Amino acid sequence: MQANRIIVVYTMKLEHLYELIANEGFTALTLQEIDNYIKDIQNGTEDFPRFNLSEHAGFCTAGASLIGASIIACYATASITASRNVEGSQGSPANWEIDERQEQLIEQWAKAANLWEDNSEQILVDEFGPMIAQGAEAKVYYSDGNTSVVKERTSIYSTWQKALDAIVLHNCLFPETAMKVIGFTRDKDGLMRIVLTQPYVNCLRLATKKEIDDMVLAKGFRDNWDGQGVNYVSDRLALEDMHPANVFIDTVSGKPICIDCIVKFVK
Repeated sequence: MQANRIIVVYTMKLEHLYELIANEGFTALTLQEIDNYIKDIQNGTEDFPRFNLSEHAGFCTAGASLIGASIIACYATASITASRNVEGSQGSPANWEIDERQEQLIEQWAKAANLWEDNSEQILVDEFGPMIAQGAEAKVYYSDGNTSVVKERTSIYSTWQKALDAIVLHNCLFPETAMKVIGFTRDKDGLMRIVLTQPYVNCLRLATKKEIDDMVLAKGFRDNWDGQGVNYVSDRLALEDMHPANVFIDTVSGKPICIDCIVKFVK
């Protein structure tokens, strides 16, 4: 009975936020209510229903900016689904519709909450050092001697909510390289990006396949036998792109350490 009561209270609070966003937009009052809710989550007085207890720790580690963006993304999904139901449309919204709505509202919220920067690339170079790497998902900035790198990370997932989830789940699985979101931007090509920090890792060498296998086995994963040898599954999560370029042997600990991967909930 106690558990049910907590879920009802949580739902009422979240529905109150949804109603406020729908009716008022991102006014000062709405932003304050969102901030209050974020603090409740960080203080442990509220949970977020997408995550279990260990994942919730990764959620909090990712910072207030990610928590807020996740709230907005969930609202975007709820609002577009409700709108389709009102219109009498058949079926659920397509992922591209959800993704588009989530991106639109996260940008609006981030700008209202002063978490948006239009010229982030130059600012990051000035404050954190030159861009040292660029892949399909992230641009990485670093200056010698810093204890952290800064990344501009875009979404390679079907929705922005899943891109946010991936950061949470990474933090849960690999707390030694936890990511903390500090803002949002668009790059010169118009792609929306999450700006985050992550501890800098001194790389002794790249991890071997066996070292990666042993590391993820200890975390409850098994090879999914897709023939690629870099993808793993557990009962709850899928872990992909675990190749040596993403898993180093740390100079200090001598153990494999994952700096980046694709992680998502198993359907």
